[in-house]
Amino acid sequence: MIRRYTVRQLAKRVGGSVRGDDGGVIDGVASLGDAGSNEASWVSNPKYAAKAADSRAGVVLVPGGFGPTPMPAILCDRVDRAVGRLLELFAPAPARPEPGVHPAAIVSESANVGTDTALGPFVVIEGEARVGARCIVHAGVFIGRGAVVGDDCELWPNVVIRDGCRLGSRVTIHPNAVVGADGFGFYFDEGRHHKVPHIGGVIVEDDVEIGACTCIDRAKFGDTVVGRGTKIDNLCQLAHNVTVGEHCVLAAFCGISGSVRIGRYSVFGGRAGAVDNVVIGERTRCAGGYTVVQKDTPDGVTLSGCPAQDHRLELRERAALRRLPALTEQLKSLATRVERLEASEDHSD
Repeated sequence: MIRRYTVRQLAKRVGGSVRGDDGGVIDGVASLGDAGSNEASWVSNPKYAAKAADSRAGVVLVPGGFGPTPMPAILCDRVDRAVGRLLELFAPAPARPEPGVHPAAIVSESANVGTDTALGPFVVIEGEARVGARCIVHAGVFIGRGAVVGDDCELWPNVVIRDGCRLGSRVTIHPNAVVGADGFGFYFDEGRHHKVPHIGGVIVEDDVEIGACTCIDRAKFGDTVVGRGTKIDNLCQLAHNVTVGEHCVLAAFCGISGSVRIGRYSVFGGRAGAVDNVVIGERTRCAGGYTVVQKDTPDGVTLSGCPAQDHRLELRERAALRRLPALTEQLKSLATRVERLEASEDHSD
């Protein structure tokens, strides 16, 4: 189904005000370089004004006070928020199973499934598990014995929720993610590795989103916890007994070792991580790339590097390192001059 809105309607939906003609019809979204006269685009930073000037977009979302544009503009207090609303308007509805239990699903007699919940084909729900109301459980999902899934959750294909793990309400988990696999623990004795049982669980609180192929391990004892409102990207690893505070963000490839505690509102860039048992303060920001936190941190710091340190210090050290080849050549030149002076006939010492 093609969705069409006038510029005036779009501005109302995204919470902005129109500058210029508000009657044009928009039926899609595209980048500035690709957008046509019937599509919307956006610019969040004035330094990209030249790209807006060259664009053929029918309308552009810009911050308040943005300079002139050749097309109508929707002025927004928060461009990022407005773009999110814009994309919601044009997003196609994903295919979802109808409420009810698909004939190919397997649901234990002792499991409890809430009203208006949809179970797709090849879903398996083990004994004593509970799935809340209005959930959408896509094909191939496994929910283990005694696991709990709250209301209004969506589990995409092949998600695994192991025995005894608990999800709050409005949790979204993307394909092939695993919640509650055994923690990684072994001890070495008599020439081989012996497995350490992990008898705890996992608690995922309300409004959490977990990306595809992410793994959250069950605790050795107690619970691994993901706090309310936290968003975790694809291909992340949270080890046993990790606690992630409320409203944190972990980008792709993050690796968090066992028993780490991350304060609320913290952000980990892609491939950032932490060694075991460290405590990371609230509102900590870890730069992406190769940041590895190896000791406890206070609240509100920005870190980068391995081992992680204050981001500004890390940048200065990197800059000094880039100057090292030139400094090495200078040092060689000075050494040569000293040798010549030491070898000269009139050197008196």
